[in-house]
Amino acid sequence: MSSRALRRLKGRQRGQEALDLGYLQTDEGEQAPDLEEEKQDDGLLEPAKKNSSRKAKKNKSQKNLSNIYELICDAENDAEKQPTDEEASASLGHLSSGESKEKSESKDAVTEEKLPETEKGTCTVGNKANKKKKKKKKKASTGETQQEEATGDDIDALLETIEKTNGLSYQKESCSSTGSRYVLYVEHRNLNSETELKRYFGARAVLGDQRPRQRQRQFHRSSGSWMTIPKDTWPRYSRPGITMSLLESREGLQHFTFEHNRDYQQVQFKFLDAVESMDPSNIVALLQINPYHIDSLLQLSDVCRIQEDQEMARDLVERALYGFECAFHPVFSLTSGTSRLAYQRPENRAFYLALYKHMMFLEKRGCPRTALEFCKLILSLDPDNDPLCMLLMVDFLCLRSREYTSLIRLYEEWEVHRNLSQLPNFAFSVALAHYHLSLQEELPESESALTKQRSDRLLQNALLMFPGVLLPLLELCTVQPDAAVSSHVFFGPKSQLGQPPALSELLSLYVGRSFPLWKEGGVMVWLEGNVREVLRRVDSSDPAVEDCANKRKQRYQSAPRNIHRHVILSEIKEATATLPLDVTTQPLMGFDPLPPLDSVTSYTRPERQNGLE
Repeated sequence: MSSRALRRLKGRQRGQEALDLGYLQTDEGEQAPDLEEEKQDDGLLEPAKKNSSRKAKKNKSQKNLSNIYELICDAENDAEKQPTDEEASASLGHLSSGESKEKSESKDAVTEEKLPETEKGTCTVGNKANKKKKKKKKKASTGETQQEEATGDDIDALLETIEKTNGLSYQKESCSSTGSRYVLYVEHRNLNSETELKRYFGARAVLGDQRPRQRQRQFHRSSGSWMTIPKDTWPRYSRPGITMSLLESREGLQHFTFEHNRDYQQVQFKFLDAVESMDPSNIVALLQINPYHIDSLLQLSDVCRIQEDQEMARDLVERALYGFECAFHPVFSLTSGTSRLAYQRPENRAFYLALYKHMMFLEKRGCPRTALEFCKLILSLDPDNDPLCMLLMVDFLCLRSREYTSLIRLYEEWEVHRNLSQLPNFAFSVALAHYHLSLQEELPESESALTKQRSDRLLQNALLMFPGVLLPLLELCTVQPDAAVSSHVFFGPKSQLGQPPALSELLSLYVGRSFPLWKEGGVMVWLEGNVREVLRRVDSSDPAVEDCANKRKQRYQSAPRNIHRHVILSEIKEATATLPLDVTTQPLMGFDPLPPLDSVTSYTRPERQNGLE
């Protein structure tokens, strides 16, 4: 039987299947004659061999092209590595060892000179099979490893580089530690709640059946949406008439403001009419025509939340944030901490309120780390005035998300010029952060002991300065205080009755919000030991006791307007009960609670002579 017929029986058509040399040489008695016949048969073995090797390389490259991440990594690494003598001789077997070394080196040199970086990475893909063999044989040197790490896919570094090119790099002058990020620096990836949920439950549990759909909708993220992910159920976005403009740039800060065009102003007037009608259906009708009117979305969100439709309330707030984000100025930065928005302008207040409401939904949803990032974002928009008084909440979110070091750093950097220790929430929360740090296993024993001592000292100072916290805190934690504590003059009811009204408002706010943090295991035992030490210091007439009493009498006479605004937005009943009458007796609008007294009005509502039309 001829060799051609033998190949047809075995399914090995010439020109369709790559010849396997192992198959031809396994049996010396039978296959060697066939090999000689094939060599004599029109000399077809050599072309088939070359064709097969070419097809093998093509198939290999096509296989690797399906994995885009593998392609990028291999292209970067291969462009940096030079082939060794053994690798060059293996890839060019028909050359001698000396010739292969010289020719491979000269060939690589010419290629590197002629090709740009991107083409080098592309050309290496075709030789993927040889390159993988090279990677197995060759170990990366220390210098190459550092280069690979430097060119790694670091998203934060990339975003930071983009911001620097736009002139929005964070100011190192505002940092106490040179070379470190601004204390209010916001990370883009932490603004997405799915990032935190994936860390807790895994990507499969979070995305589920929506995973392929999310991959197809990544263009929303590339178009500039960082705070929210647009949903298919939302109306199609068309510019509603709200824009952002840059007012001025001074001292490394950019001051922006939102602006309403004439059409948006007319919609705003209709919204005010709908609010005065006290009928939510009028707001719904307005949103059907103007689906991205911000104040209507926020007001209707409050209505849904009161009716316990939390999902719809959260969806409306996210849609409002998306409408704002589509109107951002090109150089407005969410992360650098150098962009400012004045709360005095009514157009800007809705952005503050949308961020705050979204932050509260995230915290209740079980995403404290994402909520902390939004809290820092709100605070960075106007850290000097802090219109929503986010300093009363940032400590709680730091403890909830176990960002103890971030809380301590904020306290140490801002204590000098902001007197954070005079706020009850910081006085207790910083002590609690040190206590949790002292329990971490990675700390050395000596450092852990020092951190524990500091936490004891800070907690005792907090109890001496704010003794009215203890009994309400124990009551909310359902802990029965010791008779020696509840009957003592220092912690008893008399100490709470003698507090200034502003201090009572701050203490009630802290206790009503943070009492779950004190229910954790071991914390109450730590608190009990320090309470006993404080009572000992009080009975021994420690000078610090009288000094703290004098500070309480001189300070906290009246709370500023931003604290009242924060208490109203928090909706903590223990705190709202302490609001003064001049605040509770005036009408409060959910879309603009307690507007500042120095508001800057850009347009006014026209006077109407008749009632609602």
